[in-house]
Amino acid sequence: MSHHQLDARRMFCPMPVIRTQNKIKELHPGDTLEIVCTDPGALSDIPAWCRINGHTVLEMHEHNDEVFLTIEVCEEI
Repeated sequence: MSHHQLDARRMFCPMPVIRTQNKIKELHPGDTLEIVCTDPGALSDIPAWCRINGHTVLEMHEHNDEVFLTIEVCEEI
């Protein structure tokens, strides 16, 4: 297991989700991915994408106009 980061700041919908999807394709089950973005829609868009694709959102919060999400990569369904 390893931890990875994705900087999706200054990107608007749907780019944070697309970048997340592309990055997760490079990772392995059990890896974690921390995403930082400035699109407030990511707080709902990325968790919805995770539910559809079988990944787990471990943490999400906002701080100073930035959105932080941590995802555990699971086997895609």
